[in-house]
Amino acid sequence: MFQLFRPIVGACNLFGLVFCVFLYLKGVYTPSGPDSGSSGRGFIFDYYWGMELYPRIFGVDVKKFVNCRFSMTFWQLAGISFAYRSYIMHRKVDPAILFCALSQYLYLVKFYLWEIGYMRSMDIIVDHAGFYETWGCITWVPAIYTFHTAVLVNSPSRLSWTEAGIIFGIGLVAVGLNWWADEQRKCFRESNGACLIWGQKPRAIRARYTFDNPETGAKETRTSILLASGLWGYCRHPQYMFELTAAWSWGFLGAGGCSCPNGFLPLFYAFYLTIFLLHRTERDEEKCFKKYGEDYVSYSKIARFKLIPFVY
Repeated sequence: MFQLFRPIVGACNLFGLVFCVFLYLKGVYTPSGPDSGSSGRGFIFDYYWGMELYPRIFGVDVKKFVNCRFSMTFWQLAGISFAYRSYIMHRKVDPAILFCALSQYLYLVKFYLWEIGYMRSMDIIVDHAGFYETWGCITWVPAIYTFHTAVLVNSPSRLSWTEAGIIFGIGLVAVGLNWWADEQRKCFRESNGACLIWGQKPRAIRARYTFDNPETGAKETRTSILLASGLWGYCRHPQYMFELTAAWSWGFLGAGGCSCPNGFLPLFYAFYLTIFLLHRTERDEEKCFKKYGEDYVSYSKIARFKLIPFVY
């Protein structure tokens, strides 16, 4: 894969651009369901944002296939391929690329174990399948999410096993805590709050919201339960904090350590993800305050911080 990485990314880019045109036309002429239609802001924005929330082709959920089956699988396999290529080229194991690939592989194993949670996340529920979402997963993820590992193929880190192991350990703990946060929320939701978090009955906020029923056209009041215990009692988006910690560990492995002998470009993904998740946090907050109103205000008084306890 490493030898063909550039042409693969180029082909993904070309296909993604054309495929998004196809999705736009499909949304105009043959939408898959009622959650489709123009934004009213013109062709460019509709192409960028997408016409359909969940387009289907021959019964296949396009968003799930592109986001989960293609992009995440590519990311997972790329790390293994790059680590193997590094060994073939240099005839020795670089601990940085081995640990970088392994950490990301374990992170993505966790992703697939909790795939249903990803499909229920705010972005997936709200964002349409357009250039922003679909091209990003077809092209941006394969090119950018793997870059820090790819750098190590031609530029081995020179880190010792101990140095690389410490960075790997920090990232591995973050991956584990990310999984733990997701697992707490999953158990809480599936049991409707009838579970134990850290050996105690979890604190829950029952948040009401108004829902437009697409079948009847009538407004209905529904209730969601918000977890305010465990890791979710400290901040409202703990999973993002742990994702960022893992991303920075991969970036520093790619850069060759904290002194960055491989330059700062391997840190690009970590910088990008930091900006992306800070923006997503604010988007999530805005949507939740708008959706749940005073109930979310009550929730935010318990889980007082957005992302980093006692900081932000």
